[in-house]
Amino acid sequence: MAAMAKITTYLNGTKKDIILKNAATLFRTKGFKATSVRELAESLGIEAPSLYNHIGSKAEMLQDICFEVATDFTVCMDAVLAMPNNAIQKTTHLLHYHLQKLYNDFDKVYVADYEWKQLPKKQMQSFLAIRKQYENNFISIIQEGVQQQSFKNLQPKIVVLTLLSAVRGLELLQNKKNEFSLQALQDNMTDLLLNGIIN
Repeated sequence: MAAMAKITTYLNGTKKDIILKNAATLFRTKGFKATSVRELAESLGIEAPSLYNHIGSKAEMLQDICFEVATDFTVCMDAVLAMPNNAIQKTTHLLHYHLQKLYNDFDKVYVADYEWKQLPKKQMQSFLAIRKQYENNFISIIQEGVQQQSFKNLQPKIVVLTLLSAVRGLELLQNKKNEFSLQALQDNMTDLLLNGIIN
């Protein structure tokens, strides 16, 4: 009997890391509902039953992806809030991190942005609470900038939603990544976005 194929890991990644990376790609391109466990197994070159040695279900994979992304952004936000920097520097740092995540981990960020609606109700509520806290913290940074007169006297919530929407919209640039570096993307986008709110 032929030996069963194994999941190949890279660097410090675990087998589960590889599974989630492939799952994120399929969830992004086909949608969570339309992706089958069999298709995921085929993308890894293994039999479907073998997946269950590493994951519990397709829903668990979606949950892991969404909460991994949410945790990464929360850790970044907590670090930024602890900085002694001014509001402009804090906002710049956050925008750079968003762009870095989109540039380097696009599939997972996309799935967290658009497929979270497929989470079970309890997990969905927890995920949305994390997102809301992130948004509120970002709003507080913009409010700080307005009070410091570093930013124009605009509605902080509108500013944050505009910034996040603009950064999220960079999914349209994914097919053109070879035309610019991450640094160029960060420099140009930050300059473009912040010059609209800096006095």
